[in-house]
Amino acid sequence: MLSELPTCPGLFFGSSAQDGMLARMRIPGGILTDRQCNAIADLADQSGAGYVQVTNRANVQIREIQTPIAPDVFRRLQTLGLAANITSLDPIRNIMASPTAGIDLQMLIDTRPWVKAFDDYLQSHSEWAALSAKFSVCFDGGELVSVRDRRNDIALVAHRSPSSEIGFRVCLNVDGHRSGDVGVFIPEHQCLEFVMALTQIYLDYTQDYYSGKGRKPRFRDLLSRWGVEHCLERVEQLLGFSLQRETSFLPLSSPSYHHLGIHSQNQPGLSYVGIALPLGRLESWQLRELAKLTHSASGKLCLTPWQTILIPDVSDDRLDNLEGAIANLGLHISSIRFDSALVACSGQTGCASGLTDTQTQALMLVGLTAHLDQPLNIHFSGCEKSCAQQTPSDIALVGIAMKEGNATIEGYDVYVGSRESSFGRRIRSVNTSEVLSLIEQILQIYQQQRMLDESFKIFVDRHPIDQLKQWFDSKNNQRLVSHSITG
Repeated sequence: MLSELPTCPGLFFGSSAQDGMLARMRIPGGILTDRQCNAIADLADQSGAGYVQVTNRANVQIREIQTPIAPDVFRRLQTLGLAANITSLDPIRNIMASPTAGIDLQMLIDTRPWVKAFDDYLQSHSEWAALSAKFSVCFDGGELVSVRDRRNDIALVAHRSPSSEIGFRVCLNVDGHRSGDVGVFIPEHQCLEFVMALTQIYLDYTQDYYSGKGRKPRFRDLLSRWGVEHCLERVEQLLGFSLQRETSFLPLSSPSYHHLGIHSQNQPGLSYVGIALPLGRLESWQLRELAKLTHSASGKLCLTPWQTILIPDVSDDRLDNLEGAIANLGLHISSIRFDSALVACSGQTGCASGLTDTQTQALMLVGLTAHLDQPLNIHFSGCEKSCAQQTPSDIALVGIAMKEGNATIEGYDVYVGSRESSFGRRIRSVNTSEVLSLIEQILQIYQQQRMLDESFKIFVDRHPIDQLKQWFDSKNNQRLVSHSITG
């Protein structure tokens, strides 16, 4: 039976939510076999509400659990590699990698073996259960579908050094918002040793400073107390060799939904297909059918931290049939529909902190007739915690309680772009009934005023906030908006 863990639920240690128990399954690197897909679908049917959600760490989440999970089910999931063999390690966060690891045309390093090696190491060391469950590690192989911008405590990003050696640059979660390059280059063959040494230092720090009460120290607490340089010096002492320093720094990558659709792999004659999932949700029958579709490929699905899914290794002569089969499941592969890059937390129906019904209100956007010509990431958050997405979106709506006369009603603070805060720049507040019309107005003004094909984020970031507020104020923008957008 699931026991409660207030934060970072796992599979053995679920947490209580407004709509029942919540369980989360770690999927290292986001890779699932067809057998694993069927087992997850069975679990969702037997104990949940018949659906699963892909999370922003490429995990699988099962909500509305009303029936305890039986011990034999746990054993089966362990046998299939879907549950930790050491149950105390179950809540530790998923190891992240690009969903196109090993198949990306641009990749420098195939990170899949390193993800597996690090997960094997984690699974065999029970002492790691002392770490905060939020401890997170990422391997980015330099893919076009980059996970460089995702928030992780330790991120190794593939890089070609000035001497043309290929290895990893080290990025650490210094400020709690994103992993920052610290100017260290690690040869590929030393990457696992480096991560294990840094993790050991974090474990030692946790054991020194955690009394067993309150929250466990986060990795960024270690960096804040000791400083990055001192931590790296401790790593050098453990490793017995000096780290290579580089003065240049990696550019930041931007989140992208261009992995949706059909794309060639670095293996001739093969392609991968990126599939959009409305709010990351899959009915159990859809998951089973997707698993069947992989039988003509490699028998695997790849989950993404954008709450979408890929089918890799598809023979090019099967692409037309596959696209039709995906459409028959009620899914699509377009990157420019409103549900392609739509993100929402569970909201008030699933979380006590949620002030708005984010899931319902987000899905209302799917009915808009506005035309998109490039991906648009819209994020609904029921409160300021921003659990569903921790990187800036194009448009963010943050749930609030607002006054209308003598009544208190649901509403949103509306933010755009990536400047000033993790949500962007606040332009106004709206009640929930105004959300759809406001987004239509925002998009029409963007399409009228943008330069060539510039992205929405670049458009809003280059304009002063007063200009944006004037444009996006429903009382003032009628002179710019003469008719509703039609598709």
